Amino acid sequence: MLAKNNLPSPMAVLLAFHREMRRVLITGITGQDGSYLAELLLEKGYKVYGVARRTSHDALERIRHLQGKIELVSADLLDQGSVDELVRTVKPAELYNLAAQSFVQTSWQQPILTSEVTALGVTRVLEAIRRHKPDTKFYQASSSEMYGKALEAPQDEETPFHPRSPYAVSKVYGHYITINYRESFGLFAVSGILFNHESPRRGIEFVTRKVTDGVARIKLGLQQDLSLGDLTARRDWGFAGDYVSAMWRMLQQPKPGNFVVATGETHTVKEWVEAAFSAAGLDWKKHVRQDPRFMRPAEVPLLLGDYSKARKVLKWKPTVGFKQLVEMMVQADLERVGREAARSEEGPLG
Repeated sequence: MLAKNNLPSPMAVLLAFHREMRRVLITGITGQDGSYLAELLLEKGYKVYGVARRTSHDALERIRHLQGKIELVSADLLDQGSVDELVRTVKPAELYNLAAQSFVQTSWQQPILTSEVTALGVTRVLEAIRRHKPDTKFYQASSSEMYGKALEAPQDEETPFHPRSPYAVSKVYGHYITINYRESFGLFAVSGILFNHESPRRGIEFVTRKVTDGVARIKLGLQQDLSLGDLTARRDWGFAGDYVSAMWRMLQQPKPGNFVVATGETHTVKEWVEAAFSAAGLDWKKHVRQDPRFMRPAEVPLLLGDYSKARKVLKWKPTVGFKQLVEMMVQADLERVGREAARSEEGPLG
């Protein structure tokens, strides 16, 4: 659209400016949350860039259906220069930092790597924003694991932290460095303290997905038993697809802040197991074995979130209940494992 003097019209300039302002960058886009968030932002008209490490094709499985709709870029959160170049090149209006070594059990085995990525990686991203695009709105993925051996229940934005793993300690660092950059440099930096959130895209190493995958394999006759750790631990479980909406809403507020995102309900691992086996018509007592190898060095006994602030300020609430979530994941794993078994029977020439 050109004006008579062959210069862009005011409307064209406005539209171009709007498109520029709608650029968004997601670190950890290949993970569960990253894939759901990318879908949401595409629906809202954003130009979505995602950081994907050059590992294997399997790492892109959760976003394969988004190929051609998002742009993948390479960066290393362990390297400040790499992160600087990322922010300088993409110039995002919003940046969601979901990248982390996010498996608690692995953090005990790799505490230094966990700290470098999950803690210092946050600082590198914030520093890149401060240096190159200070008007970028920043979201930090904090975790209910920060509460650890919580002093009170339910936990809200003011509850003291008592982290019980290298992962949780790293998340506490990331949480406070986000607050520090907000208060010190005036960045629009928010922290979402998300309680456990699951989906059919959850990593197989997490107990919820380990259970639903195991149920599917037992139902289809591919295995007999399922070995688990502590069945008494209580968690506040919600649906990841709900929770990414809360992330986006945080960055649409007039002022930055911290928000707990949860369901306000708590269930034991045993309850999750019972619901999952029941969804497949199985008796869990005939198949589940407790194994000390899967016990944490320091267990987190109870997590229960109070999302009153998110409900009031963000106008957010969960839409998927506990039983519906479990059944959704069991059904998805039954279908996936069934397909895999069928392909295996067909063989390479099938």
